[in-house]
Amino acid sequence: MVRRSDYLLIDVSNSYAKIAFASKQQVSKPARISTANLSSGVVAEFLGRRQVKKLVVASVVPTKNSAISKAAQNKAQVLWLDSKLKLGVAIDYPKPHSIGADRLANAAAVAGLYGWPAIVVDFGTAATFDVVSDEGSYIGGAIAPGLEAMTNYLYQRTALLPRLSLRQPHRAVGKSTGEAMRSGAIFGYRGLVRGILTQIKAEQFSRKRLAIVATGGYARLIASKVPEITVVHPHLTLEGLRIVGNLN
Repeated sequence: MVRRSDYLLIDVSNSYAKIAFASKQQVSKPARISTANLSSGVVAEFLGRRQVKKLVVASVVPTKNSAISKAAQNKAQVLWLDSKLKLGVAIDYPKPHSIGADRLANAAAVAGLYGWPAIVVDFGTAATFDVVSDEGSYIGGAIAPGLEAMTNYLYQRTALLPRLSLRQPHRAVGKSTGEAMRSGAIFGYRGLVRGILTQIKAEQFSRKRLAIVATGGYARLIASKVPEITVVHPHLTLEGLRIVGNLN
């Protein structure tokens, strides 16, 4: 007997795509593949494992959309996440169509799981800060370079600095070039995150309690020493896709 799922969730970011089956209540363990390797064959292989009612997709890489559509043809409906769908939050933003689908998914997820006001910090290729107001509206946020992008830039643009493996430094004062770079990357990045959060809170949520949720590849590493972050949810974007699938 063919197994069934309500959804196949696909989150296509610039570096990686996450793919997971989901019921209306729960997301299964996702697979992560390089976005460069995402093809109609890969999506078709997932669709061959289970019968699904709907694909729910957040894509910030338009060149990959046709591959998903081709794989789903005659097999399942595709719901492309955008600002016109029911998200569980209102949108108070000048050009809603310009908001990245992943950012909308994060807003839907944080509102559905943690309520509002809230901030989502997504540690991906870029670090995005997305804000849901105390009135339950997505109002925008901030975008900073991703941690890996910053360290790779140093490696690529200098003659002597090495490529780093990113992990918690032992101390701020490094005793080698690699240790010094790791200190600058991790301690410096936490300073960037705290600085942006402090500014957003001062502008929007002075003296108000709010949820600050971290997600993405480096969420646990960075958030472990950022007291402003209240919870780490590694697959928040996929939860947002599940919630949007339910709402639509």
